Amino acid sequence: MARTFRIEGYAIVSSDGMIADENCLMPNALKFEADQEFFDAALDRVDVVAHGRKSHEGQANSHIRRRLLMTRCVASLERDQNSENVWLWNPAGASLDDACGLLGLSRGTVAIIGGTSAYDLFLDRYAEFHLCRAGRVCLPRGTPETRYVLSR
Repeated sequence: MARTFRIEGYAIVSSDGMIADENCLMPNALKFEADQEFFDAALDRVDVVAHGRKSHEGQANSHIRRRLLMTRCVASLERDQNSENVWLWNPAGASLDDACGLLGLSRGTVAIIGGTSAYDLFLDRYAEFHLCRAGRVCLPRGTPETRYVLSR
C-alpha cells in the first residue's frame, strides 16, 4: 500500500541530547522564541499532530488542531472526552493510515512532536525532521531524543 501521509518530526534537544528533564517534562530552558514561532507556524499548516501523553503543544492554536495522542489505554482509536480535536490512538491497534482515515483524512501531513516512543515509531517514514539543539542547556538524567540517532 502506498503511503499517503507525509511525516515531519519536530524536536529541540539539550546539548546532551535530551528532549525533557528527569520528570519527562520539557523545561523552559529548552524554549526559545524563534524556535517556538517556527514550531507554531509549522503545526498550523499540518493536517494532524501526533504525540505521546506527556508531550503537548502548549501553543495558542493547540485547541483547534487535530491531534492523535498516542496511548496504550485504548484498543485502537477513541475520541478524547475532554477535547473535541484530540483522539486517543494506540498504534498497536490501528495504523497511522487507519487512524487518519477515521479522522476523515486520506492524505496529508502529520507532525510528530514527541516523546521518544513517538519519534521512534516513525523512524522509517520521516520526510523531514527538524532538530534544534540548545547548545548551552544540559539536562542530566533527562529523557533522550530517541533510542536511535536521528542526526548528529
